[in-house]
Amino acid sequence: FTVSSVSVLTDQVEAQGEKIRDLEICLEGHQLKLNATEEMLQQELLSRTSLETQKLDLMAEVSDLKIKLVGMEKEQSEYEEKQNKAEGLLQELRHLKIKVEELENERNQYEWKLKATKFPYETNVLCWTLIVLSWRSFFERIRRTQSGNFPADDLGLAEFRRGGLRATAGPRLSRSKETKGQKSDYNAPFAQWSTERVCNWLEDFGLGQYVIFARQWVTSGHTLLTATPQDMEKEMGIKHPLHRKKLVLAIKSINAKQDEKSAQLDHIWVTRWLDDIGLPQYKDQFHESRVDGRMLQYLTVNDLLFLKVTSQLHHLSIKCAIHVLHVNSFNPHCLRRRPVEENNVSPSEVVQWSNHRVMEWLRSVDLAEYAPNLRGSGVHGGLIILEPRFNGDTLAMLLNIPPQKTLLRRHLTTNFNILIGPEAQQEKRDITESTAYTPLTTTAKVRPKKLGFSHFGNLRKKKFDESTDYICPMDTNPGATNGTQKNYGGYKGLSPFTDRELDQMEHSEGTVKQIGAFSQGISNLTTMLSQDEMLNDSRFLTPTFEDWR
Repeated sequence: FTVSSVSVLTDQVEAQGEKIRDLEICLEGHQLKLNATEEMLQQELLSRTSLETQKLDLMAEVSDLKIKLVGMEKEQSEYEEKQNKAEGLLQELRHLKIKVEELENERNQYEWKLKATKFPYETNVLCWTLIVLSWRSFFERIRRTQSGNFPADDLGLAEFRRGGLRATAGPRLSRSKETKGQKSDYNAPFAQWSTERVCNWLEDFGLGQYVIFARQWVTSGHTLLTATPQDMEKEMGIKHPLHRKKLVLAIKSINAKQDEKSAQLDHIWVTRWLDDIGLPQYKDQFHESRVDGRMLQYLTVNDLLFLKVTSQLHHLSIKCAIHVLHVNSFNPHCLRRRPVEENNVSPSEVVQWSNHRVMEWLRSVDLAEYAPNLRGSGVHGGLIILEPRFNGDTLAMLLNIPPQKTLLRRHLTTNFNILIGPEAQQEKRDITESTAYTPLTTTAKVRPKKLGFSHFGNLRKKKFDESTDYICPMDTNPGATNGTQKNYGGYKGLSPFTDRELDQMEHSEGTVKQIGAFSQGISNLTTMLSQDEMLNDSRFLTPTFEDWR
């Protein structure tokens, strides 16, 4: 019995051992399959990440193409409008030509009637006298406008003889002398510039549309140096307030002999700068107003409202961006557009991030799907670091992250606090915990200062008054805000607005529309008055036959 039991148990042990070996072999096969599956999953994640990156790039390209398409459509509409205006002017010229021909016919008939009268001799003498007087007044006008090299004394009948001064000699000789003078006086001061050189300067300055009137009014650079804004509007037809401000600032700089680095940034650079700070929707308004680097220093709240920038958040974005330019001495390449190999990025580096660089940072913290929402938001490094009320919740709002996604918002806030550093984080926390704190929103608007009824009588008088309510003052006093400003590697934080300023920067859309309608009414009235002045101005009148007589 014992032997048989041992043999049975031995057989059972061998059978169990074979099962164990089979299970080990099966387990090894499953382990290999699991490793292969994990490798496939890793490759799938990598490919999915690359596809998502490509998707974001394509979305960015589509957005850029849409912006370009809108710009091209606007240019096409403007071209069609100009073409229609040109056709209208041609039609008016045709009508005027017909009227001139009719007047010529009437004059010829009148002359024939004079010849048929009873006193032909006296009539001929009268006609010759009229012709001489007409020619004399014509050459006197040429002499007063310095269009030729005629002698200073009055031209009489004796000077109209064969072999005398040719009509084409004056302008050619005058042009050659002026060109020679330009070459010799190239280094002459602005006050001694010739009319042609001043007009060329206006062309290069972006104000070429006013050259026609400038040729009639400007005799030298001294004319512009001593001109008032009223003179610029009346004599050169500069109705656009920012065009007038651009010219006034340039002339002030010339008078003060200041070499401002901001003057080297033209209005084309400013439109690219708007792309960098995330506000490309205002490029057309800034380009039309010819806003350059010097004007950025002296931009006021009313200037931004005139440029149709009404959002409070966008005002703060432009304010912080101008502050960054001030600190970097208006270096055109101070903003960082692309990521580089950066470890432990400091706030002094983040403050120079462009809007595109902030979106790259969002992709690096696994928030790539929300990055395109920052286009047109005005978010850049300067706004993130320098504005105390801009915090993680503000960024989450701009990214359109739903409030119910608490884990995602917490992830964003954590990375945001790491990015800005402990000093800025403490400042933002102090502002948030204060009783006067009001969070930033996308709906808050900026409104102009209210005018009482007593101010309406002084609108014309105060039309050319220069406002000093700059959006970003050049000299920032750290002690002027009770020590609330911080220093981030040379960057002084911009203090939050006071209750009074916040009250001025919050209003409804209805107020903006009412102000816009009121401004449009004043603009129409000014246009009507300027048209009346043009009708009364002898420069815009065509001399008739009665004038010549």
